[in-house]
Amino acid sequence: MLASASAPMVRTPASSRPNFIVLYTDDHGYHDLGCQGATDLKTPNLDALAASGARFTDWYSCAPVCAPSRAALMTGRYPIRAGVPANGQALRPTERTIAALLKEQGYATAITGKWHLGSTSDTAPNAHGFDYFFGFHAGCIDFYSHRYYWGEPKTVNFHDLWRDRAEVFENGRYMTEMITEEAVRFIRANRARPFFLYCPFNAVHYPMHAPKKYVDRFPGLEPDRQMYAAMLAAADDGVGEIVATLEKLGLRQNTFIFFAGDNGATRELRAGLNQQPPRGGSNHPLRGFKFSLFDGGMREPAIMSWPARIPPRQVISEVGATMDVLPTFCAAAGIAAPSDRTIDGRNVLPMVSEKARSPHEIVFWDSGGQQAARRGNWKLVLNGMDADGSATSRERLKGEDSVFLSDLEADIGEKNNLRRRHPRIAEELTEAIQKWREEVSKA
Repeated sequence: MLASASAPMVRTPASSRPNFIVLYTDDHGYHDLGCQGATDLKTPNLDALAASGARFTDWYSCAPVCAPSRAALMTGRYPIRAGVPANGQALRPTERTIAALLKEQGYATAITGKWHLGSTSDTAPNAHGFDYFFGFHAGCIDFYSHRYYWGEPKTVNFHDLWRDRAEVFENGRYMTEMITEEAVRFIRANRARPFFLYCPFNAVHYPMHAPKKYVDRFPGLEPDRQMYAAMLAAADDGVGEIVATLEKLGLRQNTFIFFAGDNGATRELRAGLNQQPPRGGSNHPLRGFKFSLFDGGMREPAIMSWPARIPPRQVISEVGATMDVLPTFCAAAGIAAPSDRTIDGRNVLPMVSEKARSPHEIVFWDSGGQQAARRGNWKLVLNGMDADGSATSRERLKGEDSVFLSDLEADIGEKNNLRRRHPRIAEELTEAIQKWREEVSKA
């Protein structure tokens, strides 16, 4: 698990190489798709995408917060190894992204949306393999003014909307719709060559904004949930437009689409109403929220769809993680993953095309003083927190529950601590986490 693994590579003629699209949502609750069981939300396009390929029940972000999750997605490496263990740090210029690897093979590359991995000349998207960038560098912006308002007193608010390296002004336009427009424009412009499109929506991250036309779709919901549903509906509409464009251009069969959320739904006060924790997003039936290493913080809705290779209507319970996207895309394109560094992710294409087992024996996390590991159905959380919006929710658990062992098959909500009933497993996983933490920090 700790060393780089190179999956067998099949050389693919350039003319038949697939296009790749990554669709990413922000602070997206595990429960919150129709195909995940939500009945008060409407996500017909993401539900259709899931039906066209494989939906995962046990897919994990590599972090319970935004930037580290994205670093793992882009590099195929654990966030610590990629140099982004927490929000506020840029992706190093020496890291190699999916975009850079595919660009070297003749792919057109673009990002439309949230970057959150650096804003300097050597860390912005155009420095990390993207031919085209439309979006913002920060962790969030106002959906209409496109300004970042959350840095004071350390940083005054600033405007943050860019086309490549040039600042652009689109005051009053809804960001989710612009992300979709730019994505569709890129697909149309590059229909004659293979392309990689990274489309990270800032929905459903605060500030909680949506045009009335989306809000009106959900008249019976409580205000928090109504706005969350509206924001997600706007992103879902965008997914529908992107897929419809592929179909009109005859590109859908050979386009590999991956969708996931970056981390779980949040209970941050800034996303709620009247200084109360928000109730918009749901991680049901999981324990914990954004920032937590219980599964509600980083177990995410996820989908892979590639009609040419992935059979439809699959529901897969094998474990996968965002760091798997880079090696999986490399295998699908018939190119080698980087061999000059450790790639922690694995090629999961056999999981979705051949019903193979997960290539992961064990997966690790480290965030905010917490550590965790999952091996099979066993999950261990050290110094965990729930991050549920209560007064003490960001305090790490102490005493007996500072070492929390769960059997996820029997207890998906991580309610019962089994460390005393299964001390050997708790000790093995604790030791594995310690060894992993030492090894990954050296890279």
